[in-house]
Amino acid sequence: MNSKIEIVLKKLIDSGYDAYVVGGYVRDFLLGKESYDVDITTNAKPVDIMNIFKINTSIDCFGKISFKDSYYNYDIMPYREELKYDNRRPIDFKFTSDFDKDCVRRDFTINALYMDIDGNIIDPFNGKSDLESKTIKIIGDINTKLTDDPLRILRAIRFASILNFNLDDELKNYIKNNKYLLTTLSYDRRKLELDKIFKNENKNIGINLIKELDLESSLDIKFNSEIKYTISSKGIWAQVETDKYNFTKQEKSLIDAIRKIVEYGIIDNVVLYAYGLYPCVIAGEILGINEAHVSNLYSFLPIYTKNDINYSGDDIIDLLKIEPGIKVKRIISDIELNILNGDLENKRELIEDYILKNWK
Repeated sequence: MNSKIEIVLKKLIDSGYDAYVVGGYVRDFLLGKESYDVDITTNAKPVDIMNIFKINTSIDCFGKISFKDSYYNYDIMPYREELKYDNRRPIDFKFTSDFDKDCVRRDFTINALYMDIDGNIIDPFNGKSDLESKTIKIIGDINTKLTDDPLRILRAIRFASILNFNLDDELKNYIKNNKYLLTTLSYDRRKLELDKIFKNENKNIGINLIKELDLESSLDIKFNSEIKYTISSKGIWAQVETDKYNFTKQEKSLIDAIRKIVEYGIIDNVVLYAYGLYPCVIAGEILGINEAHVSNLYSFLPIYTKNDINYSGDDIIDLLKIEPGIKVKRIISDIELNILNGDLENKRELIEDYILKNWK
């Protein structure tokens, strides 16, 4: 354990409280992976935690307090016991001093691994064994856990994808037989998990699990017959049929651009100029076009915006003695296209000759 984490734990312990690192950091530590997000659980209440660390920060709805140092992001959470769910989310809970009750509320065995300040691992549900067998397994009664919050279905798939693990047979069978539970989730909650599945390095595992478990209909999505894996989650969304999910204006613009480029089928100067490098790189992954090739094409574009053309609308008006209007816009578009296609050099005198020959 890093000494910076030990200092945080020691402050809680010296103040008379329990303190354990829990969840992802411990899991990744045992897997030999580096992690910068540290979850700490304690029997201290939120106000006590704020006083101990002399911080004035917001407390989330579950009493979690977050801060960071030069290396780690810390989330300190009091022990709690969840009492009631509404709309598939925990809405009623109480803080507790009972370590065991805090353990039981957690979702998967591999996320209920605790580490004390001396580096000892506390493993109440044989999570280490499941790490070794690369298995995602629910803690406690599977029906209760997944009925209380069906988002755990997508979380299970996400962890299986990120870690390259398998779902426990009981969990897999339960999901197959109770996939309708996903329909009770809001589209925003579904999208948050799907985004995480679509953007991790092993996204193919998550996508294949969604297909294998026949979850597309319950999620109101339909994958293209053959999904091409892209570095961006938006490249995956561009290959998904759905009209139910809400995307930001920026996300929608990117997804639409990728789809249009893929439909066009090639990446040339005109496409690069119209959509920019990033959408073309993602679309190129889907089309099987090498990123280096796309980037090289982009670096040699003769123009990147209309402002790069060495002839302006005012120049056209003066040359042809015409009024501002649609004709000027058409001439500029024509020049723009010819420059991009390599049929016209972006030189003032050549552009002027072209206009006189073709537009006078």
